[in-house]
Amino acid sequence: MINRIALFLLVLFPVCLMAQGNFNDFFTSGVLRFDYLLSGSSNSARVTEVQQKREPFWGGTTKISIEEQTLGNYRFKVRDLVTQTVIYRQGFSPLFQEWQTTSEAKKMERAFYQVLRFPFPKNKVVLELECRNREGIFQSLYSTTIDPTNYFINQETPFKSDWVMLKNSGEPNRKVDIAILAEGYQKEEMGKFVNDARRLVDSLFKVEPFASQQDKFNIYAVETPSVESGTDIPGRNIYVNTLYNSTFYTFDVARYLTTTDLKSVSDQAAAVPYDYLIVLVNSKEYGGGGFCNYLSVCTSDHALAANVFIHEFGHEFAGLGDEYYSSQVAYEDFYNLKVEPWEPNLTTMVDFKSKWGALIDPATPIPTPRTKEYAGKTGVFEGGGYVTKGVYSPMDDCRMKSKDDCRMKSNKPNSFCPVCQKAIAKVIQRCTE
Repeated sequence: MINRIALFLLVLFPVCLMAQGNFNDFFTSGVLRFDYLLSGSSNSARVTEVQQKREPFWGGTTKISIEEQTLGNYRFKVRDLVTQTVIYRQGFSPLFQEWQTTSEAKKMERAFYQVLRFPFPKNKVVLELECRNREGIFQSLYSTTIDPTNYFINQETPFKSDWVMLKNSGEPNRKVDIAILAEGYQKEEMGKFVNDARRLVDSLFKVEPFASQQDKFNIYAVETPSVESGTDIPGRNIYVNTLYNSTFYTFDVARYLTTTDLKSVSDQAAAVPYDYLIVLVNSKEYGGGGFCNYLSVCTSDHALAANVFIHEFGHEFAGLGDEYYSSQVAYEDFYNLKVEPWEPNLTTMVDFKSKWGALIDPATPIPTPRTKEYAGKTGVFEGGGYVTKGVYSPMDDCRMKSKDDCRMKSNKPNSFCPVCQKAIAKVIQRCTE
């Protein structure tokens, strides 16, 4: 009986050694980029390798980076082949995972181009890709051994795109590095792009906790011109030739603006060191999209562009979930109400103690009514994650709920609630320690 229990525990909780050594013991300069196709249907997923590539600039920390709490529906681990020690791990959320929850995914298969990046290893490593099942448990999806001496690793010179430093706070490995890429701007519009990027960055640094920690950020505006201005709007039969092939009507939702051309995005971004990518689209339309530890997309010239910029970056940077519950979405049963969401600002009350209980006043009822009495107070408000019942959010309004000019009790526009601020601050600390 004891042996069976021990075997069960080993299967359920596999032994996984985490690196405690020096970064330079395992990695050298540059980035190992792993490009692959993630394909399948609503109930299947598979990985097909496309290429391995070496890039020159690693913008991340030069400490062994192992996320304590994995953000995202997917994650990848890098293990030293000889010792089996995990030397890098990061969670992320790909567009493919969202597509799997749509009605289309029940009828057909599709493939999405994906890119993983980690510091270039000194020795052979095992790259393992995992995804959460419906119960929220990570399961292995794909594994491969990477030999850094393999001459098939592409080492071509990156594109020499011009770029403007919008904010320079110091050494990339000790700062949060953001690359903003121009999409739908023609060559003669690069001045407009830089001004648009600067305006939206300024709006981000008016919001806490970014405002008080802006000295921890480096921001690059990368000038990547397109043949034509604008972006695709299929619902109006508008198609333009742009560098990253961005498009509205993702999953047939008019405001959902994304790009699936992550190869072009990654190729161009390699001109600078970066941790996070933002694709800025030259358009007056309303819309955007954001993906945890991947990239965010938004337009430049809509009246609410700054609010969307901040909202979508909240998704990308801290894995914040959408707190709205009445807008049109393409997802079906996106959250399993029997499982606690991984997003730090959403709960199904399955394991609320692991979330923001310490930030709630003892006098505040749980669940918390959406009434004037509790406006601007931290609580547990039913509604969030695209549904009105079963998913709860921390405040009656937040930048992750409203993209319009919502005003919190503090009377500061565009605010993140205290729970979202805490999650963002945690990521800033991890990137800069």
